[in-house]
Amino acid sequence: MKNILIASTSTIHGSSYLEYILDDLATFFKDTEEILFIPYARPGGIFYDDYTKTAQKAFSKINVRVKGIHTFENPIEAIRNAKGIFTGGGNTFILINMLYKNNLVEVLREVVNNGTHYLGTSAGSNICGLTIRTTNDKPIIYTPSFDAIKLVNFNINTHYLDHDKKSKHKCETRETRIKEYHNFKTQPVIG
Repeated sequence: MKNILIASTSTIHGSSYLEYILDDLATFFKDTEEILFIPYARPGGIFYDDYTKTAQKAFSKINVRVKGIHTFENPIEAIRNAKGIFTGGGNTFILINMLYKNNLVEVLREVVNNGTHYLGTSAGSNICGLTIRTTNDKPIIYTPSFDAIKLVNFNINTHYLDHDKKSKHKCETRETRIKEYHNFKTQPVIG
């Protein structure tokens, strides 16, 4: 059975990193002393060690240790041996590229489908869908594939906001972009 928690974001206005879901994380990871963190999405270009420290600071509040996948000599074995996995946000294209580069897509899908607890935020949530074709991120890197890890049978559009009819913003909305996508593809998209 899959145990996945897909969050649109890691931070809401006025809170610290993961603060708004810490109670849920304490329950979700209650039997997990240490989780494997995948910092590949690199929000704002942050380095893996710094991003891992940010995750560790949040998880220390619920007495869970965090170890970054980048510190392992064999990242495939790190995933296979993990009791819990957290993939953070940032750029989805950078994230999926690194997962493919390190041959981690299939093993990640396998362990999560077999019950390893998985938390994704933002880009870490986008990769749970069928493809990354409906992410809002800029394609700043060429990926080997747009296929994601396929933990759910739909695409995910994190940070989705309904259009504010009072807004003077007249450009394309996320709803418009998803409708454009559906002119070519039939798979559902959850915002």
